[in-house]
Amino acid sequence: MLNEIYDHTKEQMEKSIEALKRDFSTLRTGKVTTNIVDHIKVDYYGTPTALNQVGNVIATDATTISITPWEKTMLAPIEKAIQEANIGVNPNNDGDFIKLFFPAMTSEQRQEIVKQAKGMAEKAKVAIRNIRKDANDKVKKLEKDKEISEDDSRRGQDEVQKITDTHVANVDSTLSNKEADILKV
Repeated sequence: MLNEIYDHTKEQMEKSIEALKRDFSTLRTGKVTTNIVDHIKVDYYGTPTALNQVGNVIATDATTISITPWEKTMLAPIEKAIQEANIGVNPNNDGDFIKLFFPAMTSEQRQEIVKQAKGMAEKAKVAIRNIRKDANDKVKKLEKDKEISEDDSRRGQDEVQKITDTHVANVDSTLSNKEADILKV
């Protein structure tokens, strides 16, 4: 019974960390990655479609992303979607493909992105703490329903806290790695 709670808790906390890593992938570091445009949706004949589903998206060098649409008619909708996404650059359309030129980041921009990363990490920690609360409530309910003893309940809550501490430390190390990546010139 308690093992099921532990397993479920670990699984939910792992999902929070995976979500944090996905969020981090959208942040810009010193080198441009195509993840920056992953969240952009293009109007593809009336249907919001992911940018990488309507064209080839590649990082040609450290500061440039090139987007080659599968259909030439998609150039204008792709350009419009990028402008609306407000990712900090204007698209350059040459009639065949769109290029995004990202300027080198200033130290102020790097600090601002680090702040965003810290905010994302804090959200992940809050999610982990909420999962801990749910797990502890389940343990307390088992005790209340006389399915486990008071000692087992205390041990169960201690185990949930250990799981929580491990995952919070994982969030912290993920954040410090991302922070180093962002601040690296």
